[in-house]
Amino acid sequence: MNLNMTLPQRPLTIKRDVLSLPFVYYFSPPIILALLVAMFCMEGPGILRDLQIKQAPLELKDGDIQGSCRTKKAIFTSCEAKLTYAYDGVKHVAETDFMFVDLHSGDYEASIVISKTDPKLATLSLGLSMLWNRIISFLAFGFLLAAGLVLLLLTLFRILRSRGYIRQPGMLSLVPVAITASSESRGRLTLTYADTVREDKTKRMAFTQLEKGAEPIVIGESKGHPVALAAWHEHASVPVLLDSRLERINLAQEERANLLRTLTDQGLIGEQSENHPQAKSQFFVQSLKVFAAAVLLLLVALFGYWLWYVFAAPSQFTSPATDINNMMPAPLNRWACTHLQERFGDQNAPFGCVADDFKSWK
Repeated sequence: MNLNMTLPQRPLTIKRDVLSLPFVYYFSPPIILALLVAMFCMEGPGILRDLQIKQAPLELKDGDIQGSCRTKKAIFTSCEAKLTYAYDGVKHVAETDFMFVDLHSGDYEASIVISKTDPKLATLSLGLSMLWNRIISFLAFGFLLAAGLVLLLLTLFRILRSRGYIRQPGMLSLVPVAITASSESRGRLTLTYADTVREDKTKRMAFTQLEKGAEPIVIGESKGHPVALAAWHEHASVPVLLDSRLERINLAQEERANLLRTLTDQGLIGEQSENHPQAKSQFFVQSLKVFAAAVLLLLVALFGYWLWYVFAAPSQFTSPATDINNMMPAPLNRWACTHLQERFGDQNAPFGCVADDFKSWK
């Protein structure tokens, strides 16, 4: 069916305020940007310092450590400490703080480690052993925040840009869109929809709030989501969801009546489907499936990395593999430590396989 044939073939305008934006798209970008800056300022200098120390580390037997580590949300551990030590007869005072991801119960053992080339640089041995854990966590959280910020800004730019274009005359074409979420308040439907149905889909998402009592023109279903009719302005970046009364397009009364009649004859307008209230629950189920798949993929990747550590890692102190091994159930941990001891039994045991003396194999 050629949907374009149902529209008048002349430049048309669309009413204002038919493209909406959730309030979160306005206040979230500055918050995410502030979090990014804060994370870089808090974690970046400590990681750079410990990378420099790791090039020429020297563990001190004496020194005073005043500080503690706190675990939040079961896996996020943050440590702060004031270090007082002497080297070559010179007294130094330094502060260190860092964050890493770990499943751990009980206390951490740590000592002071300084740089041989620059004794003023000092950290905790715990910070060095968790360095790759810290770097990966830092990059992962930074990437997620940056990706979220970019997606929010792109959506914000597209919607605001399209708002201006649709009020200017331009050729319109009818396109199908998938309604991915819906809610109703005081007789008005608020809908989230995406260009994911047609062959040359852009997968772009848009938002709208229909007029009181109005409904979308539901013309089918795709992948569990209701499919509705939308108009795409030739200069806009996203389509505009149409209402069943076609009041969103600025048409002459006769043109609107003819268009409604044509759409009815083609079976696109008739008894409205009641599918759209289900879109919210369908979207939740779909999101749950994606989340479960992502978690499963992550677990498979971590398990594969752990097996590589047990059988092929060049060092028993490879991080964050030592942390993963320590989090394994007791039978798997014992099995891994046995194989690691066969490979590195003449050396000190790593975290996760170490005995109470923090050196020998358990």
